[in-house]
Amino acid sequence: MTDAKPECRLRELASLFLRLGTTAFGGPAAHIAMMEDEVVRRRRWLTQEEFLDLLGATNLIPGPNSTEMAIHIGHRRAGWPGLLVAGACFILPAAIIVTVIAWAYVRYGQLPRVHGILYGVKPVIIAIVLQALLGLGRTALKSKPLIILGVIGAMLSFLGVNELAILFGTGLLVLGVRLPQGKKPPTGCALFGAAPVMPLAASAGAAGATMSFGLWPMFLFFLKVGSVLFGSGYVLLAFLRADLVDRWGWLTENQLLDAVAVGQVTPGPVFTTATFIGYVLAGAPGAVVATVGIFLPAFFFVAVSGPLVPRLRRWPATAAFLDGVNVASLALMAVVTWQLGVVAVCDWLTAALALGSIALLFHWRINSTWLVLGGALIGWLTSLR
Repeated sequence: MTDAKPECRLRELASLFLRLGTTAFGGPAAHIAMMEDEVVRRRRWLTQEEFLDLLGATNLIPGPNSTEMAIHIGHRRAGWPGLLVAGACFILPAAIIVTVIAWAYVRYGQLPRVHGILYGVKPVIIAIVLQALLGLGRTALKSKPLIILGVIGAMLSFLGVNELAILFGTGLLVLGVRLPQGKKPPTGCALFGAAPVMPLAASAGAAGATMSFGLWPMFLFFLKVGSVLFGSGYVLLAFLRADLVDRWGWLTENQLLDAVAVGQVTPGPVFTTATFIGYVLAGAPGAVVATVGIFLPAFFFVAVSGPLVPRLRRWPATAAFLDGVNVASLALMAVVTWQLGVVAVCDWLTAALALGSIALLFHWRINSTWLVLGGALIGWLTSLR
């Protein structure tokens, strides 16, 4: 695959991420697992260690992790054009699907019924993420101390400790142990801290003041959210509620909850919640403006950080920091998988779907996209009874 022409690489990226953007249900952990299956196991575009380093980098910058992983992969595969193609192709299908749902919501006043599809998809997602965790774990858990740190990170996550504290704390702990006395880490260590956040966050600061509704204020608001938001869809809910419902009154509480639900249950990035909100507030132009606003910072942060990730691996200090962050990232991913599994595997059929998917993935290496589509079909048929 290394001798593929640039235009061929762009077509490969577009094809892969259009498909993933259409079929990747289950949130960031599931999206990243499907990407790992495609770009590490099947296509061998990246090694396990390279993939892990990019995963660690995405966890240390604001924005949607799985979208940033797609952008990172595109950059590594085909340079700056690949960065744009992979990110746009991952976002576009989800944005279109959410826009169609938003149109139906505005026209008919309620969300389409998708519970049956999710019933069948969620157990399959558990199997896909487990496969990725095992593969990445073999690379990340290089020693007993790192295994112990991973277990501690998972326990802290279960106890509700902030995920950034776990990521930075584990990275700094490994750095402190490995770094010889008297040596300071390169300044590149600060790359994934607060510094890159400031330009975009500052430019969007006007969105925090009281304002009447308009496309430009809405763009600035979602630009601010995309620039500073770490965490899950529940953190996104808190950000949106504070301004859109409480401060400005642009949305009702029910409209906001419906928007977050759509972002959670549709394939692709959860941040397409913004697409739904934009359509509800201002039709198709609003959907475009909100989508561009919330995802634009992800392209900026990856463009700034992506070229430096391979160099950081070559410096002993930053390599140690990345090793710690990678272990913590897998610990957080494992906790999310457990929490999703408790909800997803709820009866004999979902247990059979999960176990069957595990067998198909590990023994026959079935492509995860077909498993997701099969689970969705079974779930939909079950809902018809």
